[in-house]
Amino acid sequence: MPERVINVATRPLNDYVFNVVVSFNQGISELVIKGRGKFISKAVDVYNALLRRLGDSVELIGVNIGSERFKGRRRAFIAIKIRHKS
Repeated sequence: MPERVINVATRPLNDYVFNVVVSFNQGISELVIKGRGKFISKAVDVYNALLRRLGDSVELIGVNIGSERFKGRRRAFIAIKIRHKS
């Protein structure tokens, strides 16, 4: 099964938190919160908001930091992989 990726960009922070919660409720147990360029810090904010709201039911699996080609340019990214504990 392909892993679900939440790409963090210009929408409000709570929209991304809501998308993660809905994904967990649909039975998806693992997903990736990904931020590129100036949205790296916002991706971390989404993870921290999830920890505040869901507490111990969210487990950090891993963090991947690097750069990739995106729209013809090299962009730094962060990918935060999380798991929902039932």
